[in-house]
Amino acid sequence: MEGRRVRRFGRWRSNQTLLPVRVNRLSNAVSCWYCDCKSSILNEPLFRFGRRYSRFLKAWFSMGVGFSLAVLFAVTMILLYEIVQILCLYYGNTQMSNVMNKYLFGFSSTISGLTISVADIGYLCMSSFISVSVHELGHALAAASEGIQMEYIAVFLAVLFPGALLAFNHELLQALSKVSALQIYCAGIWHNAVLCAVCAWALFLQPFILYPFYIHDEGPMVLEVSPTSPLAGHLSPGDVIISLDDFRINNAQEWSQIIDVLTEHSYQTFQNHSLLENSMKSSSGKGYCIPYSLVEEGKRVSLEGNRTCPDELSAFITIPCSDQAMVDDDNLEVNHQRDGGVFHCFYDKDVLKLEKCGDGWGRLHSNRSSCFCSKEGTCFLPLLSTGVAWVKITYSSPSPLQCLHLGRTRVIEDNISKENPCVKTFVFVGDAISIKHSVLLTSYQPRWSAKFGAHLPYVLERLLMFTFHVSMILALLNSLPVYFLDGEAISEVVSHYFRILSPRRRRTILQYFLFGGTVASIIMFVRIFLVLF
Repeated sequence: MEGRRVRRFGRWRSNQTLLPVRVNRLSNAVSCWYCDCKSSILNEPLFRFGRRYSRFLKAWFSMGVGFSLAVLFAVTMILLYEIVQILCLYYGNTQMSNVMNKYLFGFSSTISGLTISVADIGYLCMSSFISVSVHELGHALAAASEGIQMEYIAVFLAVLFPGALLAFNHELLQALSKVSALQIYCAGIWHNAVLCAVCAWALFLQPFILYPFYIHDEGPMVLEVSPTSPLAGHLSPGDVIISLDDFRINNAQEWSQIIDVLTEHSYQTFQNHSLLENSMKSSSGKGYCIPYSLVEEGKRVSLEGNRTCPDELSAFITIPCSDQAMVDDDNLEVNHQRDGGVFHCFYDKDVLKLEKCGDGWGRLHSNRSSCFCSKEGTCFLPLLSTGVAWVKITYSSPSPLQCLHLGRTRVIEDNISKENPCVKTFVFVGDAISIKHSVLLTSYQPRWSAKFGAHLPYVLERLLMFTFHVSMILALLNSLPVYFLDGEAISEVVSHYFRILSPRRRRTILQYFLFGGTVASIIMFVRIFLVLF
């Protein structure tokens, strides 16, 4: 009886068919926990290609052996680190898990609730198909270069986990040298690493490739606005974000970074501090020079009583500072005692037209307090509670017909303080993090006025990013010294180089190594899951 070796991400099983043979009929397996779909259409083309360019492919996959062994050693050290932490009962340090979340999975440990859209599921499926296909193609070509033809390729679903497998002749594989066998086993990991490099290079070159058709890094453009977004009534597809609190925004990444900083400052309140002091921390020192005439017309509300302004009005309080000209208290009737005083209610649209004061505008990390205004006015800060931010959003809208003729670059470079129908400003008051992902932005703007093709750069960018992460995960998973993955076959071949040990002892050490690697891998991924969610 002859055997057939079937690859299932590194797992091989025996059967009763010799290879190479031409397979005419394939029976698909179906059960309550496992089903697959087999195909032999690519057998002959891949085998002919592998034999024709065997010299080049052998040199190519020889580089993959060194890379895969280095990755296997690296992930083994990470697993040993996890085991040491467990044996020492040391759970406080989650730095390794945070690094894995951020750079491997693309998530941050500060996420309080992970959500994924339907589009992201589509990107994930497409990137998984590409990564798995490239992985299995590597094994097939490496085997073909050694004169071994695969019998079939199959896509399977085990319980809820999808995967792919290749079928090879077991005895032909056993007859190969150890170096040739390593080339076949390491080919999938090597191809996934190369795919990661290709995706990273494509992401870097994308702005240059799309330059004739798109403008890059000159303001993020709105693609979609969620109906539940607090910005739904202000922004619409095609609008270009110019600034947040007078911070110039060049791309979608800067949008997220500035919002993170604004959110952090909105939570910087301290116990035993007055409402004024906490409001200065939350607003980051962003004030407006409000003239006394507008102050007298504004509604004054006592801090000791009703602390809310009527609808469409926002609360403001003066800044007590030394570099401002002294103001007559009889004119303002404002008391800056720690637990008393009044605040004023103004319309946002009236305040936004006024001059700015305070160090928060354009200097979120400043510790100085400068609130100089002219003698006709005084500096007021928005009165904000913990976690509430005052965010001024400036954007350009292509809605007016004259804006389409001016062009996007011309609009962005205009002085936004002038009366410009293409530039608009509004204030968002609330939790800044709520607007971070409620608006879909792209760093690319089409050079034509039509909306056709506006989503293309975003789709390409997301697909490349998803493929990069999925391919990296697939390479690292198959490098782990665990059962049923490529790491098991690689470890088995490497163990044969330790000839000072008897075959029985080598097998025993290999089983302990694989068992420990499997347990440590499960624990590591459980920790990553707990940190992530």
